[in-house]
Amino acid sequence: MAFFSQSAARAADFSHLQQASVEFRDATKRYGDNRVLNGINLRVNPGEVVAILGPSGSGKSTLIRLINQLEPLSEGEIYIDGKPTRGLSGRALRALRSRVGFVFQQFNLYAHLTALENVTLALTHVHGLKPQAATARALGLLAQVGLQDKAGELPAQLSGGQQQRVAIARALASEPQIILFDEPTSALDPEMIGEVLFVMKTLAHSGITMIVVTHEMQFAREIADRVVFIDGGEILEQAPPQQFFSAPAHPRAQRFLQKVLDPLHLERKDLA
Repeated sequence: MAFFSQSAARAADFSHLQQASVEFRDATKRYGDNRVLNGINLRVNPGEVVAILGPSGSGKSTLIRLINQLEPLSEGEIYIDGKPTRGLSGRALRALRSRVGFVFQQFNLYAHLTALENVTLALTHVHGLKPQAATARALGLLAQVGLQDKAGELPAQLSGGQQQRVAIARALASEPQIILFDEPTSALDPEMIGEVLFVMKTLAHSGITMIVVTHEMQFAREIADRVVFIDGGEILEQAPPQQFFSAPAHPRAQRFLQKVLDPLHLERKDLA
């Protein structure tokens, strides 16, 4: 399995991408009587890379799915560049999703379309590009993620890491100002994780706002500008990575890091 090459990384150029801010104000999400997020207040600055950490079931994925209305807000508001997004529909919602790319855990590629066709689909059907222009843009993006030679292959012919890189290229096709990653390596075999993180590292700090839900502590430590720790649907701590990983302030964050970074160090009560 070929990893994303150093030469491809040097060739990647995302510098034309724009930046945007995201702000949550008292954002709450309920499913019936179950409150998944409880009054979230968070601002992500233009061009910032924010890693969202927390245990399973803490509300991390729900948080980012609210941004482009894959899940509707129950209460509160989310702003992009100061403009409210709640309740958008039709053309306004499509415009929002053009500005906000999303990379899913399970790739969500169309199985009957080639890698190239997966990237060009929205360009022709949503953005109205002519086939020749859409193909040229898609091939450029596939080259930037190290997959131009895989353009004609179906998802089933690609490794998991390659499929996720196609998904990243697809998310970038509309030149979004923000890109959201929902645990993008969780469905990958360990040997494939590095190639996806390498692409994300190349993308970081190159002109796009990134919000990344992840369990990859090394990525959060080395690439993120800020770590946001969530548990029980609430933000318990925000800090620069160096501070968070060396001296987390909240007791719940301390326990989380102990278990994640030193999984063999368990107290008897953790096994009860």
